[in-house]
Amino acid sequence: MLAGYTGLFISAFGAATLLPLQSEAVLVALLLSGDYSLWWLLAIATLGNVLGSLVNWLLGRSVEHFRARRWFPLSSAQLEKTRSHYQRWGHWSLLLSWVPIIGDPLTLVAGVMREPLWRFLLIVSLAKASRYAVLVMLTLQWI
Repeated sequence: MLAGYTGLFISAFGAATLLPLQSEAVLVALLLSGDYSLWWLLAIATLGNVLGSLVNWLLGRSVEHFRARRWFPLSSAQLEKTRSHYQRWGHWSLLLSWVPIIGDPLTLVAGVMREPLWRFLLIVSLAKASRYAVLVMLTLQWI
């Protein structure tokens, strides 16, 4: 049973980083097995996903140190454009941190923009927990 919870944590953590992973399938499979506590599944998936987003935030905080390097993936213009989008929508854009493709870069940009850690964790935790809760409710309705 510990292996299932550990696998869920690892998949949720990895899915929140810039790696192309999915955690929803793991959560649904464990839920459907009937061997795991619904509340523990929600808590572990959320914790792993939030901690993965925290890695992105930390990377964003340190990205400025590498800006002048030749291998840096963004030009100065692209970085400024990203900053202006974040400034336009502000910290509330982190409510979209659960959305595939755009959510992970949003958490990285929040670090670049020096979003306060307490607010980052609060908004991202709310968004990630809500996504997993909706997924669990939809799954339970189908069985």
